[in-house]
Amino acid sequence: MRSFLVTLLGKGIKRAAQLRGGGSALPGLFVERIDPQFIARTLAQLPRGIVIISGTNGKTTTTKMVVELLEGQGLTVFTNRTGSNFSRGVAAALLGEVDVRGRLPADIAVLELDEAHAVHFVNAIQPNFCLLLNVMRDQLDRFGEIDTTAKLLHTIAKRATEGIVINRDDPRIGNSAFVNDLETPIKSYGVSPQLLKLFPSDDALHGEHGAPIDDTPRLFADDVSLESISDDKAIISYDGAQHEVTLKLKGMYNIQNAVGAIALTRLIMGDVLDKQKMLQSLQNVTPAFGRGESIIIDDDECELVLVKNPSGFRLSLASFDPSKCQTMIAINDNYADGRDMSWLWDVDFDSLREFGVAEVSGIRAYDMALRLQYEDVEPSHVTTDLGVALNHFLQNSKGKPKRIYCTYTAMLALRRELSKHAKVEVVR
Repeated sequence: MRSFLVTLLGKGIKRAAQLRGGGSALPGLFVERIDPQFIARTLAQLPRGIVIISGTNGKTTTTKMVVELLEGQGLTVFTNRTGSNFSRGVAAALLGEVDVRGRLPADIAVLELDEAHAVHFVNAIQPNFCLLLNVMRDQLDRFGEIDTTAKLLHTIAKRATEGIVINRDDPRIGNSAFVNDLETPIKSYGVSPQLLKLFPSDDALHGEHGAPIDDTPRLFADDVSLESISDDKAIISYDGAQHEVTLKLKGMYNIQNAVGAIALTRLIMGDVLDKQKMLQSLQNVTPAFGRGESIIIDDDECELVLVKNPSGFRLSLASFDPSKCQTMIAINDNYADGRDMSWLWDVDFDSLREFGVAEVSGIRAYDMALRLQYEDVEPSHVTTDLGVALNHFLQNSKGKPKRIYCTYTAMLALRRELSKHAKVEVVR
């Protein structure tokens, strides 16, 4: 009876929040408070268990890839699609999927979790598998120094019961010191040596060498590797063979995430994996909302690119040709974005110098404009009002493709504003 009432009340609150245009946190917070065992009890029904994906960059897109790859193998997958990666986000997502009796029609859960919240989650609910993406200097006001983030990921790995996938190219996690006390089988993914300069680790970005990775072959015998990339095509090797794939996802960073998704899917599916279906599914994956998502406005493409730390912003800028689009940058410093925006000074904006930035907005618009001016990049229009900025941007760039680099809460606000001009997918 308690489970029935909690689910019914939670669903009611979720529906009310959606009608008011609210986010996904409130119904999840409600359920957590009145029934702390709701998540554990519901996920315990899943015959294939729980998968955790965590790390600084790429969680949402990689999670979407893994979900679609597993669905291509015939599994029914539960996931937290909105990218709300705290436990309350998982609870809210569950409310949208369970029936009134609390039954969840799925085989496996694939959950994106914030590094710090994932530790609390796995201490309460043990995952079967985990994928650890990377460790970057991100939101230092929340996590402290970078070694703290690595320790959080290590705790997640310690709790996994069936398998761990690690980015072998990240010196904070792809080394013997990180894995020497892990008892669960470990698989890995990475890029070929000639591509490493395109995917710098945090240490490489800050002029540090970090831990050597020369013991990688011994540590991780079963490996998935990105061998080469050319535009949207990639050659990925595993099982001693090379496989060419053409991706709908844009950006070099998404190709790296795809390699991690393949490594995890191979681990979960084991001997029953249909490799051809896996590659076909990968080629059909489209961007997660706000992560390279394209919205068509009056026949013009407007692309939203999430940025939240120097590495991600650098890779995003390097992945796109600024001569082929109009550029807007929107920077907020709400809690979900991270309060400390000093990381913007670690981003190289040289590529924007020739063509400038048409629009700069967000709470920290003037800080961003100042940063651009120090790089001799001319911002044409600056305002903290995102609605005003977007309308000005759309009005003055008609007939041209558009790209908006934005922090998390700015991206959410811009999607709401864009929905007034075009069809924007509603993600529950």
